[in-house]
Amino acid sequence: MCVYHPCGGRHHNLKNKMLGELVLVQCLKLPSSGAEIAVVSINRPDQLNCFNPDVCHQLAGAFRSLRQESDLVAVIFRGEGSSFCAGADLADAPDPLEQSSDLEDDLVNNPVHQMRQLRVPLIGALTGYVVTGGFELALACDILVGDETVVFRDTHCKFGLAPCWGLSQRLQQRVGPGRAKLASLAAIPVRAHQALQWGLLDVLVVVKDNHNNNHNKESSLDRAMAIAERIGKNNSTMVRRYKQAIDEGGEMTFKNGLQRERQIGLAHYLEIVGDGKTMANAKAFIKDENRPRSRL
Repeated sequence: MCVYHPCGGRHHNLKNKMLGELVLVQCLKLPSSGAEIAVVSINRPDQLNCFNPDVCHQLAGAFRSLRQESDLVAVIFRGEGSSFCAGADLADAPDPLEQSSDLEDDLVNNPVHQMRQLRVPLIGALTGYVVTGGFELALACDILVGDETVVFRDTHCKFGLAPCWGLSQRLQQRVGPGRAKLASLAAIPVRAHQALQWGLLDVLVVVKDNHNNNHNKESSLDRAMAIAERIGKNNSTMVRRYKQAIDEGGEMTFKNGLQRERQIGLAHYLEIVGDGKTMANAKAFIKDENRPRSRL
């Protein structure tokens, strides 16, 4: 079964979690913002985090449970060990008919469907192999952070398999149809620096080597947590609604997406105009000469 720690029982150190389970979920409070996040980890490092039916069901259950956690500002998704996820475990593969189905009873156990139901940003912290079904899991995230070991590869065409978790659609949304076809139809690996150039990775964590031979030890998980920290310092209601506008608008025509943005915006302003604090807080921040300045 999945190890799920509700946010009431926080785990501040990722090294102190329970082991031996296929999916781990930990809630922790970030040190600077005090915001609460969850970290979801596939825990099959010896199998490069390849998923079987139990992993799929546990992932779906974990994300379904996290949707009920109203205090979360972000969720980070990662794999234990050297790789994020190298795809399906061919010795014990999930039922493709179940995972391709749109029936409600099957969507309950579809991890990508459950990931897309989250109202808070989902950040993928990637390392190593991100292959086929693992590629699809990554593309279901809102923001992708990877280190220089990351290798994306879609092998559906190589082995005569069909994507069913959105790879044919989400990859072209990120990199354009030409590059999506190159990656998928030719089954070529896309390594970290090329992935960043294509827009497949949003952030690349580069190991820096200075004159003292001390390496930068920052990991993709570290950077994902730093991004979550920045998100946690913002207005959590607007973060959720902005994500909603992007997600829903991205599935519409441009004209309808603009209309949906206006609908969400109107509902938001009808709610806050009379609260007596939102606009005042914004004005006070702008006038504050000692406010922190962005280094971006």
